[in-house]
Amino acid sequence: MRHILTIAAFLPLLAAPLLAAPAIAGSSRAPELVPAGDPVNCIQMNQIRDTTVRDDQTIDFRMRNGQVMRNTLPRSCPNLGFQRAFGYRNTTNQLCSVDMITVIQQGGGPSRGASCGLGQFVPMKPAPAEDAAAPAK
Repeated sequence: MRHILTIAAFLPLLAAPLLAAPAIAGSSRAPELVPAGDPVNCIQMNQIRDTTVRDDQTIDFRMRNGQVMRNTLPRSCPNLGFQRAFGYRNTTNQLCSVDMITVIQQGGGPSRGASCGLGQFVPMKPAPAEDAAAPAK
């Protein structure tokens, strides 16, 4: 069976910094997220809207319905957080905790970097907003 490198997760990462630059300029960091349910082993690839690499071990998959599914890799993946680009090979329409990702190194043209295993996908939601100004008594 022939494996095909899926770069759907890679292409949005190239455009995301350009599209998100005005939003990032006004905020110092992304909103905090907290777990919103039990982990699952697989997500449907055709439901992935975009991805955000948080660091060498954390990737947020934003689904078409707006849900964020966080994948914390079992081990740190060298250069993932620096390159913020990855690809994966798959023969099904699911991305699962048994699948591997490959870091895409972008210096001097795209090339393959480290390959790393995925972890389970955890549904996330925004952390409750802290009330900065407590009401006066």
